[in-house]
Amino acid sequence: MSAPPTGFRVGWGFDAHRLGGDPPLLLGGVIVSADTGVIATSDGDVLAHAISDALLGAACLGDLGDHFPSDDPSNQGADSLFFLRQVSTMTMTAGWVVRHIDATVVAQEVRVSPHREEIRDSIADAVRAPVEQVSIKATTTDGLGFIGRGDGLAAIAVVTVVSLS
Repeated sequence: MSAPPTGFRVGWGFDAHRLGGDPPLLLGGVIVSADTGVIATSDGDVLAHAISDALLGAACLGDLGDHFPSDDPSNQGADSLFFLRQVSTMTMTAGWVVRHIDATVVAQEVRVSPHREEIRDSIADAVRAPVEQVSIKATTTDGLGFIGRGDGLAAIAVVTVVSLS
């Protein structure tokens, strides 16, 4: 049996999805567009997916696909905030608690700023952290690549976790 974790760790996560699926478009469990959707197995919430992967990485628990495989029919259309809540519980069970989340949504047309506070609240609730520990930002690619052409969007997340012991 291994010793309980000590100190702190950092995890990094990334996710991207093609635009063009059925609406709505969710970021952090919040509807940011009722007219746009993504092509994905689950609800395609790139922000929740990136943060989930960052948490799993920090706790050395694999990746989102290990725990919620895309070929599992029960994950078809699944709520990505459910995944994030489960990952948060797994992280705590492994002896870690979220200290800080810093995430960036990369999209050409989707606007995050009108929804930022609601997204922060939603993410904070899902990972059981104070909202002051959740930072959500957005940027574009200035017309470059698949995101700049409006074909998709992505999210990047960095999390810091500290030992519960």
